[in-house]
Amino acid sequence: MPLRVEAIRQLKRRRTLVMGGVLALLPFVLLVAFAVAGSPGGRNDEVTLMDTATASGANYAATCLFVSAGFLLVIPVALFCGDTVASEAGWSSLRYLLAAPVPRARLLWSKLAVALGLSAAAMVLLPLVALAVGVAAYGWGPLEIPTGGTLDAGTAARRLAVVVAYVFVSQLVTAGLAFWLSTKTDAPLGAVGGAVGLTIAGNVLDAVTALGGWRDFLPAHWQFAWADVFQPTPEWGGMIQGSAISVTYALVLFALAFRGFSRKDVVS
Repeated sequence: MPLRVEAIRQLKRRRTLVMGGVLALLPFVLLVAFAVAGSPGGRNDEVTLMDTATASGANYAATCLFVSAGFLLVIPVALFCGDTVASEAGWSSLRYLLAAPVPRARLLWSKLAVALGLSAAAMVLLPLVALAVGVAAYGWGPLEIPTGGTLDAGTAARRLAVVVAYVFVSQLVTAGLAFWLSTKTDAPLGAVGGAVGLTIAGNVLDAVTALGGWRDFLPAHWQFAWADVFQPTPEWGGMIQGSAISVTYALVLFALAFRGFSRKDVVS
């Protein structure tokens, strides 16, 4: 299936439009919440990006990423990657696609590429809308670092681009889980829900401090490593480790999906 055809099919689906609307709406919801509740702040004297959310448009965009990276951005990735193959099976159209003289691997590559492309678009849409809303509400200015200091607007914009790229890479584990499950079931909700559930389970395990150094092998342990970028001198060590772990898990899961689907007896 040509990438263009698959991309158009997925873009026209209602779930794509609804998810895009939800992500675009979040910055407006937070803006109203900040206007009603007043200046945001960290809990238990913890210094976070929430403390400087209203300082500038760049701060507001960073805050939107901070509140959404842990769960909200998991949903579109799981949805786009988990629904892509399972939905065809649920519609009983998968066997007709495979009846064409096209290798199964090529079909999967097309679907995976489009799913990852939509996931990347979701990662970009939220901070772009947040930046526009933040600039309109709080102005275009330097990013105030919660622990002290500032980053000029140009540097802050470049750092935000790096953060978005890292958030996407960190979500590749969820994409791999969803895509692998999508090749195993005819129920799209099962694949999507399974990927989200396993991602949440990883977050829960990371909160168990008794695991000690074993937590370093959990992708969830590094999901907020991008916060180190918002420093006068950025720290890259955590992001490098997190990226390596996420990509490794994702490659294994994608390989399992291709291997299993190549041998699968498709009857739906």
